[in-house]
Amino acid sequence: MTIFHTDIIILAAGASTRLGQPKQLLPWQGVTLLQYAVKTALTVTTQPVVVTGANGEHLAAALDPGQVKLVFNPNWQQGIASSIHCGLQAVLNRTPEPDQVIFMVCDQPFVTPGLLLDLINERQKSRKPIVACAYAETLGIPALFDKSLFPQLLDLQGDTGAKRLIQQYGEEVASVEFPQGAYDIDTESQYKELIDKLPG
Repeated sequence: MTIFHTDIIILAAGASTRLGQPKQLLPWQGVTLLQYAVKTALTVTTQPVVVTGANGEHLAAALDPGQVKLVFNPNWQQGIASSIHCGLQAVLNRTPEPDQVIFMVCDQPFVTPGLLLDLINERQKSRKPIVACAYAETLGIPALFDKSLFPQLLDLQGDTGAKRLIQQYGEEVASVEFPQGAYDIDTESQYKELIDKLPG
């Protein structure tokens, strides 16, 4: 059985304008949201790529440079496509190149190592080039993309994220259930609601 080499790219370049502070640095489970995303990614890959932009220096200072590959996106204001491009280019510069990548963000606080493994296992089983998470009647990230789609990911423009490819490929997309994927943090009230739900 072929074992696919998987890299993970964490997109963390946004300015969190609606929150008024870097959401990546909000406390979550004893660390920050960004550190939590890195910790989760490290369970299935070595040295995930973290793409920063706004507040790049603060985010870099909060991470262990030995654990991650930090990539600064100077064009972060152009939209998420530029961060996808930066992150993917960084993994393509590695040897060996990955067979597939998983894109994730740090404001989906319920992403677990098990979920990332589910994406990888579903790819192994279905052989489909995209495996996306199913939540809120849609498919989205975290999502896994086969290397055959890397050129199209690099071609994305502006605020068009990976979701466009997911929609485009329709029947060629496998999915993994992740109902909690609908919960992300864009505002202070969403963060407060999240903290209030935690036990203890």
